[in-house]
Amino acid sequence: MSSRNAVLDAEPGVDDRILDAAARLLQLTGPARRPPIAELARQAGVSRPTVYRRFADGEAVVRALWEREIARLLAETPVRGDDRAALVTQAVDLADRISRDETLGATFNSDQPLIARYIVERLGGGQRALLHVLRDAIAAAQAGGTVRAGSPDELAAMTLLIAQSAIQSRRMIAEFLPDEAWRRELARAIDGYLAP
Repeated sequence: MSSRNAVLDAEPGVDDRILDAAARLLQLTGPARRPPIAELARQAGVSRPTVYRRFADGEAVVRALWEREIARLLAETPVRGDDRAALVTQAVDLADRISRDETLGATFNSDQPLIARYIVERLGGGQRALLHVLRDAIAAAQAGGTVRAGSPDELAAMTLLIAQSAIQSRRMIAEFLPDEAWRRELARAIDGYLAP
């Protein structure tokens, strides 16, 4: 490894530079495929080996990007209380932010097989983070009597599936569910599922 690459590897923020470059490239390529590692490295100002030391392949980069962006959106979505109404509002706000997010939206279009694997075949880190937030909010609302009895883990998992389906299908169904109706009906679906 050259001394320049060793210095770059040691710099704080290299992972974020790589992920920022991936986000830019995904937004530029539209419905194409995940960005090539060589171009990703060039855009991030690092070597290809630097990228590979951090991420196994392009798929790992996109997964890490999803996890980072979902964590950011979680941090930006306020919690307005500990009852069912607050939980439903937070879940719908978060689903809305995820489905409208420029970076996450680009990943939906960039590599359909990858997104299908990430959403349908395995739980990623972002989904696990969402499950933890939902589980804790459901347990708090159950303690206050506004969410029905049941395992908070199970209720969180089904709530995630409801929201995830709405997020994935939002563009497809926009003719019948424009934005305001999409939010209203998603809130009704989650609220009805969790009501005592």
